[in-house]
Amino acid sequence: MQNELPILIEPLEAARCEPYGWMLGKPVRVDSDTPAFVSPASDFWREHLFDTGAPGETEILWVTYRNREASIASLESHRLTQQAIVPLTAPVVHIVATSTPEGSPDPDSLRAFAIPVGLGLCMRPNIWHATRVTHVISTCLMLTRPSTTYDLVVHLKTGAPASESVIQTIGTHVLKSLS
Repeated sequence: MQNELPILIEPLEAARCEPYGWMLGKPVRVDSDTPAFVSPASDFWREHLFDTGAPGETEILWVTYRNREASIASLESHRLTQQAIVPLTAPVVHIVATSTPEGSPDPDSLRAFAIPVGLGLCMRPNIWHATRVTHVISTCLMLTRPSTTYDLVVHLKTGAPASESVIQTIGTHVLKSLS
């Protein structure tokens, strides 16, 4: 086995994920200017204003993850849009990295977040990422940009160059539990 570098799986917390994007699922705050409503029957509040880049529409994807491999050898990035992931049926481990000035994944910024069902992460554009599951399967809701999805599907099915996304190999890293 080659020199595999460990990535510790951390809990998802707002401050930890800030360089990569925004934690989704924070508690309601009624002491701010953000629209919010709290009542005995239901609560709702703005969590995040999603930016697809211009011009852009927001697309809701249903994504099923099955990859349980602990090793990470490649990451993908989306150039134009934020992308949000919210596990619905089982937790996921989401691996993220910022970019170097040249646009490649910065190995020193690699982090792995355990995202439980009902919480999520909205990544900034150009954040490198990969997803793994700890159970057999996890269905997630994803917000993205329709043209980014189409571009990636064409690339993965035909090998045509992608223009809105990049997939890049990295030195092999292995996920390690904090416990």
